Amino acid sequence: MRQGKRAFALYEVLLGLAIFIIGVLVLGRSVENCLNASTLSSEEDRVRQILSNRMAEIQATPGFPDAKKETKVDTGYGEVKLIQKCAPAGLKDEKDLEISGVNLVTLSAEWTRGGIAQSKRIAFYVYRNG
Repeated sequence: MRQGKRAFALYEVLLGLAIFIIGVLVLGRSVENCLNASTLSSEEDRVRQILSNRMAEIQATPGFPDAKKETKVDTGYGEVKLIQKCAPAGLKDEKDLEISGVNLVTLSAEWTRGGIAQSKRIAFYVYRNG
């Protein structure tokens, strides 16, 4: 009878240890996922900042924006290709006349993450007189 109680106590300890190990492994995996999500968020924030900076630069520069322009920006996460396209907006007023001087600028950022192509795009209007 005594031997059965000792064996039962050993099984309890082994079962408790197995549950603890599984919990530690799951916790480690969760921490890894959190770190990956944080890195991805930082990378996308950096790309958004690049697009925002370029948009502000275009808006502040006098004259018409370049029709097409490509630049490469080195971030801490790799190289981002910034593509700028500009074309007349083709907006019309209430008399169906085209409004001149308004251009539609499209900025695209392209990069790779883990071998997979990623991109973000913004479009905005720029008005230049003359």
